[in-house]
Amino acid sequence: MARISIKRGFADTPKGQIHYATAGKGDPVLFLHQTPRSWDEYRDVLPLVGERYRGIAMDTIGFGDSYKPKEQGSIESYAMGVIDFLDAISIERVSLIGHHTGGVVALEVAATHPERIHKLVLSSTPYVDAADREARKRRPFIDEVEFKEDGSHLTEIWRRRMSFYPKNRPDLITRLVIDTLKVGDRMEEGHRAVSAYKMEEKTALVKAPTLVLAGARDPFSFPRMKPLSEAIKGSETAVVDEGMVPMVDQLPEEFARVVLTFLDKN
Repeated sequence: MARISIKRGFADTPKGQIHYATAGKGDPVLFLHQTPRSWDEYRDVLPLVGERYRGIAMDTIGFGDSYKPKEQGSIESYAMGVIDFLDAISIERVSLIGHHTGGVVALEVAATHPERIHKLVLSSTPYVDAADREARKRRPFIDEVEFKEDGSHLTEIWRRRMSFYPKNRPDLITRLVIDTLKVGDRMEEGHRAVSAYKMEEKTALVKAPTLVLAGARDPFSFPRMKPLSEAIKGSETAVVDEGMVPMVDQLPEEFARVVLTFLDKN
């Protein structure tokens, strides 16, 4: 079978253009990326999902090639960007998949616009409650580096991320660095938004069938998988044993398989 091709475009919203990529036909499935990535995180997933669904990956506002708001980003503003995007491409209801920061945004969308969400997948998504927010105050932001004239900040970004990526996969960190440079000096904005978000006030509002998915080798999200699942009534869980922070592009076939198995259920 020939590989499903990816097409890219821009959607016009009232606040600016949102960049996206799409593959396949059928019921729509929207993917939201982690900080500071872009749609590229799902580059190898879209053709796999596109064999059965209309896979779509958007650049969250402020990231990738989407418009950059003047105000500081928040989970709520990112979520409104998702709704604006769906309106712009005339999609009323969608299955929503988010990874890390994208998962937090996906939860906000599902909680505030339940009528728009068919199914929800929260991949490597931290459960940000009061205890987690307090713990985050003592944790340095991983991507916050000072831009240097000699370019040494690129090496610093690479060094800080290395331990969370599989060995012998410099291609994955290269893709991260490219996306980081597109964000510029706002590279930590998404992480700050997550740290300020009161997720415990929104989990009970989620009505869509939900899968909480985590990589067992992700030190940030795996310990929070159980409390997140317990906070969302009726949610299912799944674990990818070798999954690390970049699970989506690290193991695209396995990630897609787990997501498709959940989406295919009646």
